[in-house]
Amino acid sequence: MQTGAAEIYEWLASVTDPEVPVLNILDLGIVREVKFEQETNTASINITPTYSGCPAMDVIAINIRMALLSHGIKHIEIKNQLSPAWTSDWMSEEGKRKLKEYGIAPPVRKAVDKLGLFESDIVGCPRCGAADTTLVSQFGPTSCKALYKCNACHEPFEHFKCH
Repeated sequence: MQTGAAEIYEWLASVTDPEVPVLNILDLGIVREVKFEQETNTASINITPTYSGCPAMDVIAINIRMALLSHGIKHIEIKNQLSPAWTSDWMSEEGKRKLKEYGIAPPVRKAVDKLGLFESDIVGCPRCGAADTTLVSQFGPTSCKALYKCNACHEPFEHFKCH
């Protein structure tokens, strides 16, 4: 059976984000390009970090390498692609649903509207669904998340930032 880029994408679906393990790297939208050269058994994967300097990228690269090695790919090139910068718009709808079920409020808007202006954010509580929430800290346990508190159920929660 010949391996191709489509099959490699299927294998990449098993690689999860070490900081949010319910998301795979395809849900996150960080996989930018996959190429495979049958003659040399070489896979080339371009990935974009959610934030420049994201510490999870090293672990993600190792896990990509392990996933491909387990399927017999002998030569693996993983490149960090910084431009264009990652945007939460690249996340899949399935990924946003998984975040909410996990208790993290997903991004609530596109990064920019049609005029290139930011829309206002209303971050709903992923637990009770209330829209009455308060930003506690713009900086959460990771750079890509902020901390909120629900004023209805009084539970704290993380919000995956829009950018």
